[in-house]
Amino acid sequence: MLLVRLVSDPVFGEVDLTASAEELAGLASAVTEGDGFIGSTSPLAGETLAGIEVRKTAGPGVRIELDASRQVLVISGDFGARAILADNLQAMATAETGGHLHIDYFPEHPYLVEGSVPIVVNSPHGGLPTR
Repeated sequence: MLLVRLVSDPVFGEVDLTASAEELAGLASAVTEGDGFIGSTSPLAGETLAGIEVRKTAGPGVRIELDASRQVLVISGDFGARAILADNLQAMATAETGGHLHIDYFPEHPYLVEGSVPIVVNSPHGGLPTR
């Protein structure tokens, strides 16, 4: 079973995602398939989320939203846009240099739709690049 750490930041409005390389690769796979649920390692308290749900939709683009009633981050979208996001997640899973990836909407974004919740994906090798 894959588990990630998800914390919603009410000040900046973004979700911080921390996971092992295996968990990030599993999330990338679920995003590619357009189906899955990845639970959180942390108990629900404060700003901690219960997990990530992935769904297929017709698109266009990927929407990342917070289902506040269930405390779940929902990722949905069409195949092409989900494939780009999945590639980005897989690259973070396999990068050996550390760092983090900001995924947040801006006009003309290649796959996110307006209104998506920004997320920060932390490298399994730490927050700052080692090279």
